[in-house]
Amino acid sequence: MTVENPQPHPLDPPLPRRGEPIPAEYFRAIADCTYDWEAWHGTQGELLWVNPAVERFTGYSAAECLQMDDYPLPLFDAQDHERLTGYLREMAEGSTGNHIEFKVSRRDGTGRWVAVSWQPMIDAAGRSLGCRVSIRDIEDRRAMREQLRLHNEHLEQLVQERTARVAELEKHRAKMQQLAALGELAAGVAHEINNPLAGIRNALLLIKRRLPTDIQHFDKFEMIDREIDRISGITHQMYQLYRPSRQAATQFSIQRTIEVVVSLARPLARKTKVDPQIEFSAMEPVANLDADEVVLREGELKQVLLNLVHNAIQASQPGQSVRVITQTDADTLKITVSDQGCGIPVEHLDQIFDPFFSTKTETVGQGMGLGLSVTRSIVEAMNGTIDVASRPGHGSRFTVHLPRRLEIKT
Repeated sequence: MTVENPQPHPLDPPLPRRGEPIPAEYFRAIADCTYDWEAWHGTQGELLWVNPAVERFTGYSAAECLQMDDYPLPLFDAQDHERLTGYLREMAEGSTGNHIEFKVSRRDGTGRWVAVSWQPMIDAAGRSLGCRVSIRDIEDRRAMREQLRLHNEHLEQLVQERTARVAELEKHRAKMQQLAALGELAAGVAHEINNPLAGIRNALLLIKRRLPTDIQHFDKFEMIDREIDRISGITHQMYQLYRPSRQAATQFSIQRTIEVVVSLARPLARKTKVDPQIEFSAMEPVANLDADEVVLREGELKQVLLNLVHNAIQASQPGQSVRVITQTDADTLKITVSDQGCGIPVEHLDQIFDPFFSTKTETVGQGMGLGLSVTRSIVEAMNGTIDVASRPGHGSRFTVHLPRRLEIKT
């Protein structure tokens, strides 16, 4: 390819044509005008020549470099000196190097990254002339590479987070499907049990009415009644695992509701010598709602809280306390029920909300493992969440988060 140039000045030396021998002085001009930092080192590694580009790279002129006894060490970052000295030794021994990265220490105190390449120089007779060194500025390329690395790391982190989230959601979906199937099965079993149970109760009532009260073991009728009631209560809980809620959300005082719940739990607390405590903090009024008012299904919320408070009391030792702490903000109701009891083993924390899982084994009538499962079903039906934190020997804390105003999902 040729381009049209201005006419040369009459005093300019004639340029050689293609294929003609090139005078030696032209090679010096070519080397001096090279954009990269070029240098010629002798067979002992000493600097013989360096082009003017060195000043643009380092702030030091070519003449200053030629006067340096330890060139090129003063031009590079001190942390690179040991590594650079090793490469200079290899260069003097006739090795080659390509794109070795170093950091230049400029005269003004700033640094800039460069890539150093070198190769031996041999004349036509095969004699060694030392080594040619080429140094290229890679600061912008290195900055882009670093940005790309950070971007890739960020993308990898996002992929890992999304993958973990998808796995978590898939696990949750499978769990919900399992619980839904189990709840439907439990509701069906409860229905099938309730029918013959009603017949047993009616038959027992007829027999009881026809027998004199002074016959032997007549008092066992009362025990049978209690056990029938217990079976009925269990089937009722099983049915609640699947039954959609039919209660309407109403506006009520959460403070009064919690006071009622705790009063219902006080007989058990007195029996076990546990002190239930109520605390209301950070209660915030919002439009059309006083500070302690919410719009939820009050009856179901009472059932949730009574179950949590009863569990906390049962897990406590005499002299310990159970705390019920309530907070509201513009959008959320938060209720925490905590105890100082034995705590829950770590290996059980992922199972305590599963139907029929229980750690209660001390007394008859406990241990069916439906209470917390029903509790979670009720909370989730009101668009809320329930979580647990526990340390064995230090007690447990159940936290319920509910919307301040329930919006029915259709």
